[in-house]
Amino acid sequence: MKSFRRYSPVSFEKKAIQTERRGGWEIVLKYEDEGNGPYLVDLSHIAKWDIQDDRPARIQPVGITIPEAPAARVYEKGILISRMNQTQAVACHLFGNDPVLPDDPAYTDITEAYALLALIGEDVFSIMEKITALDLQPPRTAPPFFIQGPILHVPCRIDVLADDTLLIAFSRGYAPSMVEAILEAGSEWNLKPAGELVFKNYIENFA
Repeated sequence: MKSFRRYSPVSFEKKAIQTERRGGWEIVLKYEDEGNGPYLVDLSHIAKWDIQDDRPARIQPVGITIPEAPAARVYEKGILISRMNQTQAVACHLFGNDPVLPDDPAYTDITEAYALLALIGEDVFSIMEKITALDLQPPRTAPPFFIQGPILHVPCRIDVLADDTLLIAFSRGYAPSMVEAILEAGSEWNLKPAGELVFKNYIENFA
């Protein structure tokens, strides 16, 4: 069977010193000179599913029950599921082997349609204040939660996983300009690109 290659829309001007081929993607596990944080990590290769049904909670991706309430979320078996609204949920496979897309019309594989970035470090909210007016630290709302809105006029979904970790998802065509803007915004905090291992070291302990 002929092999195929898949390409991330994100490109960092850094030398990769450890890579891995997985599912047709060449994934950077580690870059040279990643520093001590904050970090910007490309996760565009991870499996992302859009799930739409008149009753999403009846669907159980890889045995996980989708939350009933809009804006609710669940993280199990390495998969983060966010209930977007009355009829839609999004599943992101953050850790472990990629699951097989279920044979069900409710599912759409959107992996290659969206870029996904992780912003990690104690200064992440200060960085985000420079590029979005969204309130990512709303009163009486503790992480994890997600919010939808613009970053630099680009529609995004931002998952606030913890006080030091965000996920930012957006249409892949915006990736070059978004990466440039985020790195520029974080330059005063020495924000640097990092490989997937930085994110995996965090997500293994996320619950």
